[in-house]
Amino acid sequence: MNAALVIAAFLLAVPADPPPRLAIGRLHYDGGGDWYANPSSLPNLIAAINQRTALVVAGRERVVRLTDPELWDVPFLYMTGHGNVHFSEQEIVNLRRFLRNGGFLHADDNYGMDESFRREMARVFPDRPLTEVPLDHPVYHLLYGFPEGLPKIHEHDGLPAQGFGLVIEGRLAVFYSYQSDLGDGWEDPGIHDDSDDLREAALRMGVNLFVYAVTVVP
Repeated sequence: MNAALVIAAFLLAVPADPPPRLAIGRLHYDGGGDWYANPSSLPNLIAAINQRTALVVAGRERVVRLTDPELWDVPFLYMTGHGNVHFSEQEIVNLRRFLRNGGFLHADDNYGMDESFRREMARVFPDRPLTEVPLDHPVYHLLYGFPEGLPKIHEHDGLPAQGFGLVIEGRLAVFYSYQSDLGDGWEDPGIHDDSDDLREAALRMGVNLFVYAVTVVP
């Protein structure tokens, strides 16, 4: 049986004993960017994961810095914003270690952090550039199918939505959603006047990303 189907069958089953509670971390970074943007986004994503899979995720996100001990308690780290991102030298070291040790980073450009995020990731892994994630990658098919890749939630520059990634030892460790704005699609209805279809697409993609991050090994 296809590995993705095996994982999907497990996740959609009702377990006899609840699995350990997981947590999503929101990255608090320096540089001036609004790391706190879209406050209702992660609670809604967490609710979708808990409702649609057998994974058990803490109902509230954890706000963490890359120098916090709590970093090592979150398998899935999310960052967003409209402005500048800057990591200290120690944060660079910690993020590199976090990703090499199995952590997952989802960076979601909220329109404005692209240049600085790419610059900082080049400091984290100078020899590993971000590359476009192929359409046959499991993140686009694990539970929900996205045969055309990342859904486009907001117009921004009118460019197509793209998913970029960074692979470590065969595992996608960083996913960068660009020209998409998934976090806006996760927010409460009415905040951005997104259609139900767009909000559903954004949530489905978010569920795929989280499931991949905590269940798939190379």
